[in-house]
Amino acid sequence: MTGITSLIAFVVLLGVLIFAHELGHFLMAKRAGVGVLKFSLGFGPRIIGRKVGETEYLLSAIPLGGYVKLLGESSGEALSPEDERRSFLRQSVLKRIAIVAAGPVFNLLLALLIFAVVNMIGLPVMTSEIGALQPGSAAFSAGIKAGDRIVAIDGRAVTKWEQIAEIVTASEGKPLQIGIDRAGEKLEMLVTPMQMESKTVFGEPVKAYKIGVSPSPHTVIERKNPFAAIGTGFQQTWVVVKLTVVSIVKMFQGIVSPKTLGGPILIAQMAGAQVREGIIPFFLFTALLSINLAVLNLLPIPVLDGGHIFFYLIELVTGREVSLRWREMAQQVGFALLIGLMVFVFFLDIERLDIKILNDFFKMFTG
Repeated sequence: MTGITSLIAFVVLLGVLIFAHELGHFLMAKRAGVGVLKFSLGFGPRIIGRKVGETEYLLSAIPLGGYVKLLGESSGEALSPEDERRSFLRQSVLKRIAIVAAGPVFNLLLALLIFAVVNMIGLPVMTSEIGALQPGSAAFSAGIKAGDRIVAIDGRAVTKWEQIAEIVTASEGKPLQIGIDRAGEKLEMLVTPMQMESKTVFGEPVKAYKIGVSPSPHTVIERKNPFAAIGTGFQQTWVVVKLTVVSIVKMFQGIVSPKTLGGPILIAQMAGAQVREGIIPFFLFTALLSINLAVLNLLPIPVLDGGHIFFYLIELVTGREVSLRWREMAQQVGFALLIGLMVFVFFLDIERLDIKILNDFFKMFTG
């Protein structure tokens, strides 16, 4: 059942991400007055479809992408004078950029919407209760004990663990007056943070001020009102965007291994695992992938949205369209790079795929 769950979760996940992306292109094209001939979820042979007005809406066989076919998006198409005015290539550069960029933008909006809704439903947050202390640390030397709850630092009320980490890190080693609740008894302790070595999410060594405590596993559900949830959603979306961009940069620098990349099999495994954890973890995983899809699509690589935007920006600056020959050559190189990357991540997925999950996939098809 693990393989079936993973496959269903994967198809649903991809369907949502692709729909949001292509809906962005579709709505912006309509807004710009450009004709839309096809809106397809998936590639390849048509499974079902229906034509409404001039647009044919399709569900296609290969669920690894989708596309919106615009009127006059390829040069050389024979069009009537009326259709010429509504064709994609006849639009201003800024309109073309807006139509292409709308796909990634809608993926970011999807992530923002998910984060906002999840924050309204409620997320578990770590309290300010101390779970353990590092021997010889500043907190240990000051007399703080496991089970103590930090209620204030330098007069500032504290209820969540992230507040403690934020204040201590920003202290730059200055002594902090920490208010403690120990089984109902109120205590005040002076603690001087010490500079300690730790690692970033990328495994890089970094020094930061700490007091040597770790959180209790106890959590509470925090729910936000709609306005606060949207604000937090913006913050969470921006944090993931920055993290994704930094990850890509560090991969080119050789700091992050390309082996951390994942392809369809790994995504299916993770999607299935998140579904088994609950609907909220699955939604959060969807938001994370939606942001990744948006950022990757904006890279200036031909065949991706970012590659098209790059050519349009050149046209905007020079006042001349990039020649068809150069665009075709770039598209071929970009396509080759994309295929190479897909093959690479596929083999990475196979390499780390455990035999149990592999057997589940085989059973799913063989019965």
